[in-house]
Amino acid sequence: MGVNLKDLFGRSEITIESLSGKVIAVDSFNMIFQFLSTIRGRDGSLLKDSGGNVTSHLVGLFSRTAHLMLSGVKPVFVFDGKAPLLKQKERLRRLSLKKEAEKEYELAAEKGDFEGMRKFAARSIYVDERMIVDAKKLISLLGLPVVQAPSEGEAQAAHIVKQGNAWAVGSQDYDSLVHGALRLIQNLSIAGKRKHPKTLAYRIVSPELIELKKNLERLGISQKQLISLAMLVGTDYNPGGIKGIGPQKALKMVREFKKPDDLFAEVKWSEYWDVAWQDIFWLFEKMPVTDEYVLEFSKINPDALTKFLVDEHDFGSERVLSFVKNIELFQESKKQKGLSAFFNQ
Repeated sequence: MGVNLKDLFGRSEITIESLSGKVIAVDSFNMIFQFLSTIRGRDGSLLKDSGGNVTSHLVGLFSRTAHLMLSGVKPVFVFDGKAPLLKQKERLRRLSLKKEAEKEYELAAEKGDFEGMRKFAARSIYVDERMIVDAKKLISLLGLPVVQAPSEGEAQAAHIVKQGNAWAVGSQDYDSLVHGALRLIQNLSIAGKRKHPKTLAYRIVSPELIELKKNLERLGISQKQLISLAMLVGTDYNPGGIKGIGPQKALKMVREFKKPDDLFAEVKWSEYWDVAWQDIFWLFEKMPVTDEYVLEFSKINPDALTKFLVDEHDFGSERVLSFVKNIELFQESKKQKGLSAFFNQ
């Protein structure tokens, strides 16, 4: 779900090519969820291989990552660890909604309502352990780093950026900004030509860059005030926030009540939530992260990659071999321009 800061944050349109040579810490769960939502059959069913294993996320990961790599982008994939206890209630709520969506999907299927089937199938997405394991294996075979967060992936991605080991976080959600990410890139996984739903028209979706410092200065608030603002609007730890307070009103209030104690007393926090506001505030400031990660970019493993995608998951061999050839040519061209231009040798 994430924090709804869309109406407050300014952004600038960029190109994939402008990110060439830059390390981007990708919120892997967010990207996988997108692919599971969009890469489906006409009836909303997920793509599967002959063994019945879901491959929608692998199709998306392979296609998008191949495009990024051939554009010179250096993605680092950050995976969620153990969710904070405060997130458990939200997970249970989402699980309940998924079960309701599954029932609606069955009803739509009985009626032959393909539009309804697609809609409710997208609302009943589960990311299971097998999907995560397969995603990590594919990423590693592509020669790209995998980082395991101790807790929330977006907090770890933000930490990697703050440490200067990545240029920006790649995610559709805004949570990494609340965790202090210096830059956020949205639309990284969906950039390109996209068809409008229910029409024959197409639109171009471009990556967008959101810079934290510029936005905080424009809004006239500090990083701590941004955390308070997010809590008023609603986070994964207090979904829905404080009733009647949207982003604009929240912005006005954090400007007026600069001390969190005064702010949360004014909105009568304890009447809405049985968890102390300090506990959620602490999570955004002190979420567990790790410095035990290695960002090495190595050569792809053509044979193992082909075996994994073609032999095990029924990908077209021509498509995989074409990528292997293109990335090897790309690597060779970079070597000619300068040692280790893309890969760390």
